[in-house]
Amino acid sequence: MSSKRNIFEEVSEAQPVQQAAQPGAIDRGRGGARRAIRLWLMLLFVLVMAMIAVGGLTRLTDSGLSITEWRPVTGAIPPLSEADWQAEFEKYKQIDQWRLHNQWMDLPDFKQIYWWEWGHRQLGRVIGLVWASGFFGFLLARKIPTGWTGRLILPGALGGVQGAIGWWMVASGVTQGEGVTTVASYRLATHLGLAFVILGYIAWYAFLLAREERELMQARRAKEAKLFGLSTGLLHFAGLQILLGALVAGIDAGRSYTDWPLMGGQVIPPNPFMIEPFWKNFFENPGLVQFIHRICGYLLFAFGVVVWLRGRKSAHGHTRFAFNAVFAALSVQILLGIVTVIYAAPWQAAILHQVMAVILWVLILRARFLAAYPIATSIKDV
Repeated sequence: MSSKRNIFEEVSEAQPVQQAAQPGAIDRGRGGARRAIRLWLMLLFVLVMAMIAVGGLTRLTDSGLSITEWRPVTGAIPPLSEADWQAEFEKYKQIDQWRLHNQWMDLPDFKQIYWWEWGHRQLGRVIGLVWASGFFGFLLARKIPTGWTGRLILPGALGGVQGAIGWWMVASGVTQGEGVTTVASYRLATHLGLAFVILGYIAWYAFLLAREERELMQARRAKEAKLFGLSTGLLHFAGLQILLGALVAGIDAGRSYTDWPLMGGQVIPPNPFMIEPFWKNFFENPGLVQFIHRICGYLLFAFGVVVWLRGRKSAHGHTRFAFNAVFAALSVQILLGIVTVIYAAPWQAAILHQVMAVILWVLILRARFLAAYPIATSIKDV
């Protein structure tokens, strides 16, 4: 027995020893501080959501044109003396909004609208600083996971573009002698639309970082392709409705017809194409713009029902719950839209309607993500 044992040991020593497979190799290969980056992205998400809400309140208080210059750096410092305040007020008096609508204002009234716009711009600067400090901090510490550098640059790059679009929007209302007293509605829609795009990217990246790479790779094999396609369509449809809502807000079309379900006692509002040239009616005719927003809302709800019914058939409990949440939010949003119209768009209802649009947008994204990366559940959890 001893000789056999010796022979066995000699053969064993001559053979190369294979190392056992070690779990977690995929995740270690990716590296990075996934949890910390996700927390940073969640902070950015909250700030962008607040930015959208503050932007809505800035518009509802007619404060957006109170600062008539774009000073990305020096504009961070507000007026510090009475002379500075008076100088800013004099600049505002040069534009058509003051000349045609706000000549009743004195300096204290001007200060109120100035602080709204200054706060909106300042919040944008804060978001930029939070993004830059987080991104370059993780970059210098070499904590960004493999393949994520470009993804994390994107929100910052889009944020820079958003700042330029914000001034492009404001500049359309800073006019003299043209009779323009508000920003162009299509520029407002562009500004709001890009904000939702930025918010969507941040949310999607946070969803990805919440799960390990190996888990995502396994989940991708169970992707529900049809449900993913339907939720993608719903996301795009909701995005279109958000843009139409911005057009409504840009010309205060929500206050033009306050009856529902009819408009002015009829299905199609009176004089839907009274503006020349014809195409301007789709941007500047309050009745037609509100009518299109209403019809799109009905169609969105109908499509949402189709997607919800399909989502209820998912084999995964978390996915089913996500689509139930989408349908609940969509129903609430439709009701809020009707209430906003009936009460002639008071600021409380209008801002709640806008915030609910953010919630609905993110819930659709979440449902879409779970259709692409289902969370496996055991039989006892079903």
